[in-house]
Amino acid sequence: MRKIDSVLDVTLKKIEPEKKELEFMNRSSAEFLKQLKVALVSLKIEAEPFVGGSFAKNTVVKKNLYDCDIFLRFKKTDKDISKITKRILEKAKIKAEIIHGSRDYFNILVTKYFCIELIPVKKISSPKVAENITDLSYSHVKYLNKKVKSKKIINDIKLMKAFCHAKECYGAESYINGFSGYSLELLIYHFKGFEKFLRAMVKNKGEKIIIDLEKQYKNKREILLNLNESKLGSPIVLIDPTFKERNVTAALSEETFKRFIEVAGKFLKNPLEEDFERDIEDIDYMKNLAEKNNQEFLEMLISTKKQAGDIAGTKLKKFYKHLVEEVEKRYKIKKSGFIYDNVQSAKIYFIINGKKELCFMGPFKDDIKNVKAFKKEHKNVRIKNNRYYIKEKTTLIFKEFMNKWKVKNDKKIKEMAISKFMA
Repeated sequence: MRKIDSVLDVTLKKIEPEKKELEFMNRSSAEFLKQLKVALVSLKIEAEPFVGGSFAKNTVVKKNLYDCDIFLRFKKTDKDISKITKRILEKAKIKAEIIHGSRDYFNILVTKYFCIELIPVKKISSPKVAENITDLSYSHVKYLNKKVKSKKIINDIKLMKAFCHAKECYGAESYINGFSGYSLELLIYHFKGFEKFLRAMVKNKGEKIIIDLEKQYKNKREILLNLNESKLGSPIVLIDPTFKERNVTAALSEETFKRFIEVAGKFLKNPLEEDFERDIEDIDYMKNLAEKNNQEFLEMLISTKKQAGDIAGTKLKKFYKHLVEEVEKRYKIKKSGFIYDNVQSAKIYFIINGKKELCFMGPFKDDIKNVKAFKKEHKNVRIKNNRYYIKEKTTLIFKEFMNKWKVKNDKKIKEMAISKFMA
């Protein structure tokens, strides 16, 4: 047996949920659906619930918190279906947390290991009239269940989800900009397997990958001409087989895709079971490594009051990227990291390898009065293009710089929705 086949076989057994776990979750979901239907009849509301996501497609992988997507499909109505859903849950006496988004949905915590997400959607006659991306969920489930019959492809989808999750490439959220679950399902189906998909991506020489599974366009040129420009920015353009005007991988960024290709190449050269296990960065190890190499290390905590998940993650990641840009102006960054776990705060750290020489521009050569003052104030004055300047290295240790930066940029920090910044 090839090493890659052996690794995939062992990994599949590891990522498969235990039979008793699946049985419990299926029973809980069935009971929830029963309560929901009773409330619908009692309130005389025309809506039909259906199970979506990984549970509907048999692609559930083992994790700390399982979530089952249940969609509540409303017939045509002009009313706020999120508010109606809230009323249904109240009637059924089911406690739920409202998750705010483009359309509010509800999280029902069954146990600390399992939750149900109830998502209100509209029953639509055509994808063109969808008011929200979730309105397409029914057609996505229907399409994949019709196309994906092979047990091997289903298993390979599970493996790819686990691989992408471990390599932080899984999720269309703005702070990840990776592959959605639906996109991975379509890609594994299209390339006919886990390994074939990886090899196809690694072989790509930086060209935009365009995939149209159902041949809804005549050719790639027609896709580029007809699809909205905002949907063509991703390195992969995957036409939704249920809606030709949508790119399923629109959220995938060049940065995330580049990282994916890099880890895919390493895996194909040397497949390891560890590649399916998420690396949680060891802060203490990073600190000790920096001290050993005589480098500056600083760990920080940033928090926001924004809703945990995509909204909070996006705000925190944006601030982290801004901070990297600010630090790079004065210091040589050996390594930096952003550690976020779907809450309202994140840990970030920097390992500083040295200080940069900064250039401060002074007066023009003809400005005699200010030139005299500039030379009096500074040593080692230089001239270029008829203007005086100096080059200096910052004398501040990194922690001192960050503390001064925080005070100076307090207003900006608040404007970026950061409620706490501790170094």
